[in-house]
Amino acid sequence: MLAFLLFAFVASITPGPTNILVLSNSARFGLPAALPIIFGACAAAALIVLAVGTGVGRTLMTLPYVQPTMTVIGLLWLTSLAWKIWAAPAEAVDTRDERRLSVASAASLQLVNPKTWMMALAVVSVFSARGLAVHWLALAFFLVSLPCMACWALLGAGSARWLRSPQAMQRMNRVLAVLLLISAWTAVLA
Repeated sequence: MLAFLLFAFVASITPGPTNILVLSNSARFGLPAALPIIFGACAAAALIVLAVGTGVGRTLMTLPYVQPTMTVIGLLWLTSLAWKIWAAPAEAVDTRDERRLSVASAASLQLVNPKTWMMALAVVSVFSARGLAVHWLALAFFLVSLPCMACWALLGAGSARWLRSPQAMQRMNRVLAVLLLISAWTAVLA
């Protein structure tokens, strides 16, 4: 179980599209705005581990057009999110702004993210083969990923104090948009 917990930590804390979106939303809208995104993304990833472990995900991934379709949908969505971040108006942080990701948006990001499905396939094939029950793996992944993504939210919220000028906010938005594009496209092209 210790090896799995280490794997879940590394998979959750390393930069990726979801972590960048958490950082961006918490910097722009405040820490409370990132909490639903964190919960939705972590819950969806854990459910994907559970689905793969119960055989649903493996069956789904064997269909010839499912993975390429998920990849295209995920890339298009992440590219549109990157554009929205890039083009966001350079204004002060406003926690009342409603233009942010919801629980459902964050969860659906995980559902079309091929990287999440590949992680779930790796988890199930490696760690459930060692006798760990899939439902415990899914729960452990959820519990490990929550504080990891919260670190990204705290980083974003902490950076908000340096983003008081419109120019600084615009620079941060553009850097995060480029990072989001790089992380999304690198996962597919690698």
